[in-house]
Amino acid sequence: MADEIHTGGCQCGAVRFRVEGKLGDASVCHCRMCQKASGNFYLPLVSVRGAKVAWTRGQRKRFQSSNAVWRGFCGDCGTPLTFEAPDGMALAIASFDSPEGIAPTIQWGTEAKLPYVDHVPALPGEETMNDHDEASYLADLVSYQHPDHDTDTWPPEERR
Repeated sequence: MADEIHTGGCQCGAVRFRVEGKLGDASVCHCRMCQKASGNFYLPLVSVRGAKVAWTRGQRKRFQSSNAVWRGFCGDCGTPLTFEAPDGMALAIASFDSPEGIAPTIQWGTEAKLPYVDHVPALPGEETMNDHDEASYLADLVSYQHPDHDTDTWPPEERR
């Protein structure tokens, strides 16, 4: 559907984007370059090949991770944003304001898949605030993360 609108950006709010049009295939990549670029077990990406992408606040910095691929990220907070290859661009799924609607359908780079990744869902889980006794700073925690929606300005007046 051509009238789909998706927004997102980095953690600090210095870089924001808007995608107009249908998102393409969503995947996770386990290759070592994606692990390093995201600082994570794997990098969830969604293709924006057939859509119009506009940078609505700031511009991404880019790092050429191979002879064919550029990685875009926020130069202020380091949030991974793009995977840019000759066949098109993909955006990091978690950088969208509503990532819950973008479900990966395939895994790539499984030759570098870390051996414990499949067991992560079986680990015990706790909500963040359940660690209050061990991490007492949580009681007074104030997030400086950009909210999951567009704002006219950022950071808020009280943080400038």
